[in-house]
Amino acid sequence: MIDGGAMPIAELNGQGIYFEDSGGNGRPIILGHGFLMDHRMFDAQVAALAPEFRVIRWDARGFGQTRWDGKPFTPWDSAADCVALLDHLGIERAVVGGMSQGGYSALRVALKHPERVRALVLLSTRGTNDDAPTRAAYQQSADIWETQGPIDPLVQGLAQAIIGDTRYFDTWLPRWRQIPGGHFANAIRSLIDRDDISGRLTEIRCPAIVFHGLEDHGMPPVHGEHLHQTLPGSVRFVPVPGAAHAANMTHPEAVNPALLEFLRAHA
Repeated sequence: MIDGGAMPIAELNGQGIYFEDSGGNGRPIILGHGFLMDHRMFDAQVAALAPEFRVIRWDARGFGQTRWDGKPFTPWDSAADCVALLDHLGIERAVVGGMSQGGYSALRVALKHPERVRALVLLSTRGTNDDAPTRAAYQQSADIWETQGPIDPLVQGLAQAIIGDTRYFDTWLPRWRQIPGGHFANAIRSLIDRDDISGRLTEIRCPAIVFHGLEDHGMPPVHGEHLHQTLPGSVRFVPVPGAAHAANMTHPEAVNPALLEFLRAHA
């Protein structure tokens, strides 16, 4: 967070969307986090980007400090929240970025509101939906969380898949254990039920950059490669050696230089 920036709740689409805005006169970039994460997963990007760019990061429904009504939602709803936040801030066009779940909404912003998107930053995400075994595993996680709570084997397994780097577990796992079972279940439904937009990716014409951790076993790098190959405006695919799913958080030294180069050219 940069001194002088804003840290409010914006009442948008019936939700109290929490966001942080670095402020300043730089070109804006808005970043959405992945499932179980929140705006804090972009701390390293704010530190690197805010001297040159206005960085907005926000908490999706169900996570962080956003006040959510608890009802099921879709990635299209999250995309609408992102656009509503841009409206709230008086931003006509921005670079729109997201990690995993945040990437699902970023792609949908670009599809529904292409005039608002100057460029896309896609981190560990995909345009396809998940296969049946993955959806079943998500549902099993939701059932366990609702009936038994965030038991350690489940939380540890999710942490290995999402974060990978155990140095971050002491920070993030206590946050996850605060999530009520009903919130977890309804939030994960947005992943289970999301539509496949891979057939529409060629409609997205803006510049894009795609990052993917090479040790992301839950969402293998082939999905990032597919985005890069399919999006007409994708200028670079950046594989991140040693990184699992949350590559921008665990390996900022590999992500930030390429991200800065892209933003200087396309923001």
